Amino acid sequence: MLKEKIREIARSLQDKAVATRRHLHAHPELSFEETQTAAFVASKLDALGISYTRMANTGLVALLEGTKGPSGQVIALRADMDALPITELNDVPYKSQNPGVMHACGHDVHTTSLLGVAEILLQLRHTFAGTVKLIFQPGEETIPGGASMMIAEGVLRNPAPARILGQHVMPELPVGKIGMRPGRYMASADEIYIEVYGKGGHGAMPHTTIDPVIIASHMILAFQQIVSRNADPTMPSVLSIGKVIADGAHNVIPDKVIIDGTFRTLDETWRFDAHERIRRMAKSIAESMGGSCKVDIRVGYPVLINHEELTAEVRALTEEYMGAENVVTLPVWMAAEDFASYSQVSDACFYRLGVGNAERGITSGLHTATFDADEQSLEIGAGLMAWLALRSLGAS
Repeated sequence: MLKEKIREIARSLQDKAVATRRHLHAHPELSFEETQTAAFVASKLDALGISYTRMANTGLVALLEGTKGPSGQVIALRADMDALPITELNDVPYKSQNPGVMHACGHDVHTTSLLGVAEILLQLRHTFAGTVKLIFQPGEETIPGGASMMIAEGVLRNPAPARILGQHVMPELPVGKIGMRPGRYMASADEIYIEVYGKGGHGAMPHTTIDPVIIASHMILAFQQIVSRNADPTMPSVLSIGKVIADGAHNVIPDKVIIDGTFRTLDETWRFDAHERIRRMAKSIAESMGGSCKVDIRVGYPVLINHEELTAEVRALTEEYMGAENVVTLPVWMAAEDFASYSQVSDACFYRLGVGNAERGITSGLHTATFDADEQSLEIGAGLMAWLALRSLGAS
């Protein structure tokens, strides 16, 4: 059976996959700086005899065609390659060797899994007709995101995939479990940068100043009304302020206050309406109190939408490969992911790969200095994605 053959090949590649993942983990690179990572991936593709092209500077796209007769069917599979500006605290042999940079989001697992998929498909190319597009993407962690750049450069053309699949590690899920959610799954994420201007002076003489600290305080409180009194209560929205700098002193009112925050939602129309409300509210509050402000809202990733019918199909196939008891339905998550850019222009399914193992102490969350993954997930990640690709192309 195809399923058993895939499992057999994935098992045989496990030691190789662990070595690959540990190399990547030990040599992380930040977004759009993945030159050595891309070179490493290219060397692996070269060894397999798979041709590729460069995109978005450090990205790679490879095509792998089946030999079971002619077919115009195309499916795309995506893995991201970049790491985060975090100093790793794990005491492991494969600890990051690049100070201040760490694969704290599991992109080393994603890249390793997709390389494993390539090797499985090569061994089974006689079982399918059609084309699998392998996307090794840079810059997932930094807007505008590598996905949007690769889309602009034509990654979803020539040939155009009918669907695109992506997977992401999830430490909250035990290894051996897969998580899915149809429809709206992850939020848009936009960055808010506001500078509030007043007139500084002595803290004992506030009547001679235009206090930007007070103005900023009113803004921060008022912004909460945008969600609580303007957003549809059934539509998740988050407006959080995470950074405020009023660089005065205990007795000095500053000239300027800086406010940084984020706005997230699951509706693209409301998203941009909220942007305008933030701008208008900030300006009106500042001016009404005698000050002024500059508002910069940097548009980030859009809402990630898992195509309903495709996700139902992927779930059924995943249950067939993993067992129905190992596939769970996920809640909406207000974090963001630039795979969302693909989901805005193509039928897409983004699912979660369990990598946690409480018995081994592998429980740390994403984007933490102690994040790690149970490496058994490499065999599962490669095998499952290969199975989904092959079945999507009619292999049996």
